[in-house]
Amino acid sequence: MIFTPKQLNKSQMDKLSNPLFLLVLLIFINSKIQVIQGDDEFIKKTCNNTQYSDLCISSLKSYPLSSNSDLKGLAIIMVNVAMVNASETYAYLSSQLQVISSNISSNNRDTNMKKVYQLCASLYSYANESLNSTLQDLSLEDYDYATIEVMGASDYSNSCHNAFNRYHGMDYPMVLKVREDGFKHICAVILGIVDQLYSIDNHS
Repeated sequence: MIFTPKQLNKSQMDKLSNPLFLLVLLIFINSKIQVIQGDDEFIKKTCNNTQYSDLCISSLKSYPLSSNSDLKGLAIIMVNVAMVNASETYAYLSSQLQVISSNISSNNRDTNMKKVYQLCASLYSYANESLNSTLQDLSLEDYDYATIEVMGASDYSNSCHNAFNRYHGMDYPMVLKVREDGFKHICAVILGIVDQLYSIDNHS
């Protein structure tokens, strides 16, 4: 609450003019600033122990709650980042599938392309389910299963890539390659943080 001069009584004014009170207030404010700086350092330290530290830092800093999160909290945030990423790729594949379906002809190439896009959309949906299971594993502190689920999610994106390779003359779109790499990098960051949780759990 902010007080205007009319709202402050004489006792409050005397307190604000007291040098000792001002010193205590200054120490309190400074300690809050140090806590925020410490949280930033914690994020940096955590991310430096992952494969893609810059991606880790930028992703975590985009979430306001990360500044007050412990290591498990940072892992949960990164899982949510991955789920958003997978959902966006699923939405992209679904929109492309609609375009393909509306322009499909009777030739094998168009039929095969529709099959591949349907498969890839399903695979990214499965990836999201795996990541949702990861959240449950983290809440139970079951880091072995969390690792398995994240690795599985990453593999689903790789399976999409492989689906294109199965058909002769069907190139893997660059936009999907970029999305796949981004998703895999996020999963690698999650695995790096979960590995840190696993190490702490085994040494406690």
